[in-house]
Amino acid sequence: MSNSVNSMKSESSLNNLLADGLMSMDLTVTDWQQQQLLQYILLLNKWNKTYNLTAVREPERMIGMHILDSLAVLPHLGAGVNLLDVGSGGGLPGIPVAIMRPDINVTMLDSLQKKTVFIQQAISVLLLKNANVVCERVESFQYIKKFDMVISRAFSELSDFANGAAHLVADGGRMMAMKGVLRQDEIDRLEQNPNTSIRFDHAIKLSVSQVDGMRHLLVLKRI
Repeated sequence: MSNSVNSMKSESSLNNLLADGLMSMDLTVTDWQQQQLLQYILLLNKWNKTYNLTAVREPERMIGMHILDSLAVLPHLGAGVNLLDVGSGGGLPGIPVAIMRPDINVTMLDSLQKKTVFIQQAISVLLLKNANVVCERVESFQYIKKFDMVISRAFSELSDFANGAAHLVADGGRMMAMKGVLRQDEIDRLEQNPNTSIRFDHAIKLSVSQVDGMRHLLVLKRI
Protein backbone atom coordinates (compact mmCIF):
# COMPACT_ATOMS: atom_id res chain seq x y z
CA MET A 1 0.00 0.00 0.00
CA SER A 2 2.79 2.42 0.94
CA ASN A 3 4.66 1.87 -2.34
CA SER A 4 1.44 2.37 -4.30
CA VAL A 5 0.70 5.66 -2.51
CA ASN A 6 4.26 6.88 -3.04
CA SER A 7 4.03 5.99 -6.72
CA MET A 8 0.80 7.96 -7.06
CA LYS A 9 2.37 10.95 -5.30
CA SER A 10 5.42 10.71 -7.55
CA GLU A 11 3.29 10.67 -10.72
CA SER A 12 1.22 13.58 -9.43
CA SER A 13 4.39 15.56 -8.70
CA LEU A 14 5.78 14.82 -12.17
CA ASN A 15 2.48 15.79 -13.76
CA ASN A 16 2.48 19.13 -11.93
CA LEU A 17 6.08 19.79 -12.96
CA LEU A 18 5.21 18.95 -16.56
CA ALA A 19 2.13 21.19 -16.49
CA ASP A 20 4.17 24.10 -15.11
CA GLY A 21 6.78 23.68 -17.84
CA LEU A 22 4.22 23.50 -20.64
CA MET A 23 2.45 26.58 -19.31
CA SER A 24 5.65 28.59 -18.97
CA MET A 25 6.45 27.86 -22.63
CA ASP A 26 2.92 28.86 -23.72
CA LEU A 27 2.27 25.40 -25.16
CA THR A 28 -1.40 24.51 -25.52
CA VAL A 29 -1.98 20.89 -24.55
CA THR A 30 -5.03 18.67 -24.15
CA ASP A 31 -5.49 16.48 -21.09
CA TRP A 32 -4.82 13.42 -23.28
CA GLN A 33 -1.60 14.88 -24.67
CA GLN A 34 -0.34 15.75 -21.20
CA GLN A 35 -1.14 12.20 -20.06
CA GLN A 36 0.76 10.81 -23.06
CA LEU A 37 3.80 12.98 -22.25
CA LEU A 38 3.71 11.84 -18.62
CA GLN A 39 3.41 8.18 -19.61
CA TYR A 40 6.34 8.60 -21.99
CA ILE A 41 8.51 9.96 -19.15
CA LEU A 42 7.54 7.02 -16.93
CA LEU A 43 8.23 4.57 -19.75
CA LEU A 44 11.59 6.15 -20.55
CA ASN A 45 12.57 6.08 -16.89
CA LYS A 46 11.58 2.41 -16.53
CA TRP A 47 13.43 1.21 -19.63
CA ASN A 48 16.44 3.43 -18.92
CA LYS A 49 17.35 1.33 -15.88
CA THR A 50 18.04 -1.65 -18.14
CA TYR A 51 18.70 -0.25 -21.61
CA ASN A 52 20.66 2.92 -20.73
CA LEU A 53 18.72 5.08 -23.18
CA THR A 54 19.72 8.42 -21.66
CA ALA A 55 22.32 9.76 -19.23
CA VAL A 56 19.55 11.68 -17.45
CA ARG A 57 18.47 9.34 -14.66
CA GLU A 58 15.86 11.35 -12.75
CA PRO A 59 12.37 11.61 -14.29
CA GLU A 60 12.05 15.13 -12.86
CA ARG A 61 15.04 16.24 -14.94
CA MET A 62 13.76 14.34 -17.99
CA ILE A 63 10.83 16.76 -18.16
CA GLY A 64 13.02 19.77 -18.86
CA MET A 65 16.06 18.15 -20.47
CA HIS A 66 14.08 15.91 -22.82
CA ILE A 67 10.37 16.76 -23.06
CA LEU A 68 10.36 20.56 -22.91
CA ASP A 69 13.63 20.79 -24.83
CA SER A 70 12.13 18.70 -27.64
CA LEU A 71 8.92 20.72 -27.67
CA ALA A 72 10.79 24.02 -28.03
CA VAL A 73 10.99 23.35 -31.78
CA LEU A 74 7.19 23.19 -32.25
CA PRO A 75 6.71 26.83 -33.37
CA HIS A 76 9.29 26.32 -36.12
CA LEU A 77 8.02 23.14 -37.76
CA GLY A 78 5.19 24.36 -39.96
CA ALA A 79 1.96 22.49 -40.64
CA GLY A 80 1.42 18.96 -41.89
CA VAL A 81 5.04 18.15 -42.62
CA ASN A 82 6.59 14.75 -43.11
CA LEU A 83 9.41 14.72 -40.53
CA LEU A 84 12.45 12.49 -40.05
CA ASP A 85 14.16 12.41 -36.65
CA VAL A 86 17.77 11.27 -37.21
CA GLY A 87 19.62 9.59 -34.33
CA SER A 88 16.41 9.58 -32.33
CA GLY A 89 17.88 7.63 -29.40
CA GLY A 90 15.03 7.22 -26.92
CA GLY A 91 12.59 8.95 -29.29
CA LEU A 92 13.69 12.56 -28.92
CA PRO A 93 12.42 14.87 -30.25
CA GLY A 94 10.24 12.52 -32.30
CA ILE A 95 7.89 11.12 -29.62
CA PRO A 96 7.05 14.48 -27.93
CA VAL A 97 6.56 16.10 -31.35
CA ALA A 98 4.30 13.27 -32.52
CA ILE A 99 2.22 13.60 -29.34
CA MET A 100 1.79 17.35 -29.64
CA ARG A 101 1.42 17.52 -33.43
CA PRO A 102 -0.86 14.74 -34.70
CA ASP A 103 -0.89 16.50 -38.09
CA ILE A 104 2.82 15.69 -38.54
CA ASN A 105 3.99 12.27 -39.71
CA VAL A 106 7.12 11.41 -37.70
CA THR A 107 9.67 8.78 -38.68
CA MET A 108 12.36 8.08 -36.09
CA LEU A 109 15.69 6.62 -37.19
CA ASP A 110 18.42 5.09 -35.06
CA SER A 111 21.10 2.48 -35.72
CA LEU A 112 20.92 0.87 -32.26
CA GLN A 113 18.30 -1.87 -32.01
CA LYS A 114 17.75 -1.53 -28.26
CA LYS A 115 16.71 2.09 -28.82
CA THR A 116 14.39 1.39 -31.74
CA VAL A 117 12.79 -1.47 -29.77
CA PHE A 118 12.01 1.02 -27.00
CA ILE A 119 10.67 3.59 -29.46
CA GLN A 120 8.36 0.99 -31.01
CA GLN A 121 7.10 0.09 -27.54
CA ALA A 122 6.47 3.76 -26.77
CA ILE A 123 4.58 4.22 -30.04
CA SER A 124 2.40 1.23 -29.16
CA VAL A 125 1.76 2.16 -25.53
CA LEU A 126 1.02 5.80 -26.35
CA LEU A 127 -1.27 4.86 -29.27
CA LEU A 128 0.57 7.12 -31.70
CA LYS A 129 -0.92 6.75 -35.17
CA ASN A 130 1.42 9.30 -36.78
CA ALA A 131 4.76 7.80 -35.76
CA ASN A 132 7.00 4.96 -36.90
CA VAL A 133 10.59 3.84 -36.28
CA VAL A 134 13.39 2.35 -38.41
CA CYS A 135 16.61 0.70 -37.23
CA GLU A 136 19.25 1.68 -39.78
CA ARG A 137 22.22 3.98 -40.31
CA VAL A 138 21.20 7.31 -41.82
CA GLU A 139 23.74 7.06 -44.65
CA SER A 140 22.15 3.88 -46.00
CA PHE A 141 18.52 4.70 -45.21
CA GLN A 142 16.15 5.06 -48.15
CA TYR A 143 12.44 5.85 -47.89
CA ILE A 144 9.40 5.75 -50.17
CA LYS A 145 9.39 9.54 -50.36
CA LYS A 146 11.74 12.23 -49.17
CA PHE A 147 11.05 14.33 -46.07
CA ASP A 148 9.90 17.94 -45.78
CA MET A 149 12.03 18.23 -42.68
CA VAL A 150 14.99 16.28 -41.30
CA ILE A 151 15.82 17.08 -37.69
CA SER A 152 18.45 15.94 -35.21
CA ARG A 153 18.94 16.57 -31.51
CA ALA A 154 22.56 16.53 -30.28
CA PHE A 155 23.22 13.92 -32.97
CA SER A 156 26.50 14.89 -34.61
CA GLU A 157 28.65 17.64 -36.09
CA LEU A 158 26.75 19.75 -38.62
CA SER A 159 28.91 18.52 -41.53
CA ASP A 160 28.31 14.89 -40.60
CA PHE A 161 24.58 15.51 -40.26
CA ALA A 162 24.44 17.22 -43.67
CA ASN A 163 26.58 14.59 -45.37
CA GLY A 164 24.60 11.71 -43.93
CA ALA A 165 21.04 12.94 -44.35
CA ALA A 166 21.01 15.34 -47.33
CA HIS A 167 19.73 12.57 -49.66
CA LEU A 168 16.57 12.30 -47.53
CA VAL A 169 15.50 15.96 -47.83
CA ALA A 170 12.74 16.77 -50.33
CA ASP A 171 13.08 19.65 -52.78
CA GLY A 172 12.28 22.79 -50.82
CA GLY A 173 12.69 20.89 -47.55
CA ARG A 174 14.77 21.87 -44.55
CA MET A 175 17.25 20.36 -42.16
CA MET A 176 17.29 21.41 -38.50
CA ALA A 177 19.91 20.68 -35.87
CA MET A 178 19.08 21.15 -32.19
CA LYS A 179 22.21 22.35 -30.38
CA GLY A 180 23.33 23.96 -27.15
CA VAL A 181 25.90 26.72 -27.53
CA LEU A 182 26.09 28.23 -31.01
CA ARG A 183 29.53 27.25 -32.34
CA GLN A 184 30.80 29.28 -35.26
CA ASP A 185 33.62 26.82 -35.95
CA GLU A 186 31.07 24.06 -36.54
CA ILE A 187 29.12 26.29 -38.93
CA ASP A 188 32.35 27.21 -40.74
CA ARG A 189 33.23 23.54 -41.28
CA LEU A 190 29.82 22.97 -42.85
CA GLU A 191 30.23 26.00 -45.11
CA GLN A 192 33.65 24.77 -46.25
CA ASN A 193 32.54 21.17 -46.79
CA PRO A 194 32.74 20.36 -50.54
CA ASN A 195 30.86 17.08 -50.17
CA THR A 196 27.39 18.46 -49.50
CA SER A 197 24.95 20.89 -51.07
CA ILE A 198 23.55 21.73 -47.63
CA ARG A 199 24.51 25.07 -46.10
CA PHE A 200 23.75 27.02 -42.93
CA ASP A 201 20.80 29.41 -43.25
CA HIS A 202 20.09 30.86 -39.82
CA ALA A 203 19.99 30.10 -36.09
CA ILE A 204 17.06 30.46 -33.71
CA LYS A 205 17.64 30.93 -30.00
CA LEU A 206 15.32 28.67 -28.03
CA SER A 207 13.95 29.28 -24.56
CA VAL A 208 13.40 26.06 -22.64
CA SER A 209 11.72 25.98 -19.25
CA GLN A 210 13.54 24.05 -16.48
CA VAL A 211 16.77 23.93 -18.52
CA ASP A 212 19.87 25.97 -17.77
CA GLY A 213 22.25 27.00 -20.53
CA MET A 214 21.78 28.12 -24.10
CA ARG A 215 19.74 26.20 -26.67
CA HIS A 216 19.69 26.88 -30.40
CA LEU A 217 17.97 25.53 -33.49
CA LEU A 218 20.21 25.66 -36.57
CA VAL A 219 18.31 25.76 -39.86
CA LEU A 220 20.05 24.41 -42.96
CA LYS A 221 19.08 24.71 -46.63
CA ARG A 222 20.13 23.25 -49.98
CA ILE A 223 22.07 25.53 -52.34
